[in-house]
Amino acid sequence: MNVARPAGLVLAAGGSLRLGEAKQLLPYRGRTLLDATLDMARACGFSELLVAVGGSAAEVRARVDLTGCTVVENPDFSTGCGSSIRSAVRYVSAPSLVLLLGDQPGVAPASVARLAAVTTPIGICAYGDGLGHPFLFRRRVYADLASLHGDKAVWKLLHSGRHPVTEVPIDGPIPLDVDTRDDYERLLSEAAPPASPASPSSAAPLASPAPVPGAASLSGSTPLSGSASLSGSASLSGSASLSDAGR
Repeated sequence: MNVARPAGLVLAAGGSLRLGEAKQLLPYRGRTLLDATLDMARACGFSELLVAVGGSAAEVRARVDLTGCTVVENPDFSTGCGSSIRSAVRYVSAPSLVLLLGDQPGVAPASVARLAAVTTPIGICAYGDGLGHPFLFRRRVYADLASLHGDKAVWKLLHSGRHPVTEVPIDGPIPLDVDTRDDYERLLSEAAPPASPASPSSAAPLASPAPVPGAASLSGSTPLSGSASLSGSASLSGSASLSDAGR
């Protein structure tokens, strides 16, 4: 089965008020936290890669390697991650979209490949300790994404029952994302010693994904359990944002 590759959207526009500094620019493995997440996203083989920026946007542009990314700059970043998604989805041409957090570099490209194989309008990762990012949305959901408002809007959409959802089993716990100083210290601890470069097999191709074994398909009325490399970079203006948690 030949399935078109999804686009990827990295949410990195948050003001990081709880942390007290721009989490996107925190030192991590010799670069920045956002660099690490974008490296992971590039390894996923998305057909297009977008990154939403807002808080500390000028510094992000100056210090982060945005090669291959379409940059959506969002002046309303303080209103929540719903506006980031709402603003960026208008630029997506792929038939599906994978939503990634800019402060969550530990997501495995192989997990994204499994997620891309789902056939329902929405897919979500089901880790050993709960549901978490990344999420996948197919084109029929884009209109809903374009009308999101608020910080928890995407979770509300997942739980709304408006679209069938598939939970994709992923081994291990939810990859750590950085909301607090303690989270950052934990991430640094988990990152030492530096991991070896990923083997080609660890980044499963997205062009022809295999069916997801063990995936649970939920009907539209069933509640969920639990809460690219392209050359150059383009910039787009919008009115999106990320939450204070750095989404």
